[in-house]
Amino acid sequence: MWGIVPAAGQGTRIQPLAFSKELLPVGVRREGAAERPRAASEYLLDRLERGGATKVCFVIAPGKTDILRYYGARVGQLDLAYVVQPAPAGLCDAVFRALPLIHPDEPVAVGLPDTVWFPEDALARLPDDRLAFLLFPVDRPENFDAVLTDADGRVREIQVKSPDAQTRWVWGAFKMPGRVFHALHALWLERDREDEYFGGLINAWIAGGGEAVGVPAGARYVDVGTLHGYREALSLLSDTQEA
Repeated sequence: MWGIVPAAGQGTRIQPLAFSKELLPVGVRREGAAERPRAASEYLLDRLERGGATKVCFVIAPGKTDILRYYGARVGQLDLAYVVQPAPAGLCDAVFRALPLIHPDEPVAVGLPDTVWFPEDALARLPDDRLAFLLFPVDRPENFDAVLTDADGRVREIQVKSPDAQTRWVWGAFKMPGRVFHALHALWLERDREDEYFGGLINAWIAGGGEAVGVPAGARYVDVGTLHGYREALSLLSDTQEA
């Protein structure tokens, strides 16, 4: 399974930094008796691996070579690849930059590298045979993409950063067969690449007869991309004794 890590953003909400926001130290990693700072994006790599990924594609901006230098070609059991998003053009554009690597018969998962979430194995609870969103309850759903589902877990609508969000459950990662990934890319092209966020594209997918499910297997979710979120992540990691 491929994992896709969109890491081309400039991190304007937490600037100034002298490095890519995905390398922001959050907590520590213990290696025997030694400790070292842990980059924010390492948490996502761990969770992708626990979810079944064996290879990960980072999508980076031209100037974010520090990510390549930091991770190199392999982390743990994950083989790493890198593609470039030439200019900022939204999350859909960034994720679909990895399309040439994704075989239609292979699952693919997408997560955000400036987030920390629990449980660590939650991604493994998503099915392989359909488009599925890993859902987390949050206190401020208007800051995220809220996912409305029916009684059977089918996604009815994704409300993108809506001040009137009708649910506390937001997506933190998603997974799908490669053929669905390719179909979503084709739909995105049909819509003249107008969708910056995945929520709008998924709503069009559902309106056209496509299906998606929401799986409320997440417990805690923190966006590290703001100063408040950074502090919250440190507190969360301290509480779980992972820091």
